[in-house]
Amino acid sequence: MLLTRFDPFKEFRSLEERMNEAFSSDLSKDVLSNFTPTVNTREGEFAFHIDVDLPGVKKEDISVKIDNNVLTLKGERKSKKEDKKENYYKVESSFGSFTRSFTLPNNIDAENIHAESKEGVLEITLPKKEVKNEKSKQIKVK
Repeated sequence: MLLTRFDPFKEFRSLEERMNEAFSSDLSKDVLSNFTPTVNTREGEFAFHIDVDLPGVKKEDISVKIDNNVLTLKGERKSKKEDKKENYYKVESSFGSFTRSFTLPNNIDAENIHAESKEGVLEITLPKKEVKNEKSKQIKVK
């Protein structure tokens, strides 16, 4: 009679190997190189404010665009860390791009939007404009 030893972790090791193969493909490297920056929004009395955390992103690599009441932020992070010692040489590169879009309310003064990048944080100020309230009107049904 042949005895087989029961291994409760055999299936887990098999699953781990299959997942490692799946994440080592070129497609997953492209997906993992993208990042989604953290965004904080707040409304003040005279303006809306958007703060975007963009560590490692230079202001030259950031695009802020407004089109049809949609604010779109695009950017790319590029970093290269080089470490040279007597016995070794190490280079680490990190690249990633992002796109974020926000639908804006109708009371934004699009002509006076201000964006500034300081110490890895993009600050966008969206001034409010006065919107004339349309009076309600009764529509006659025919």
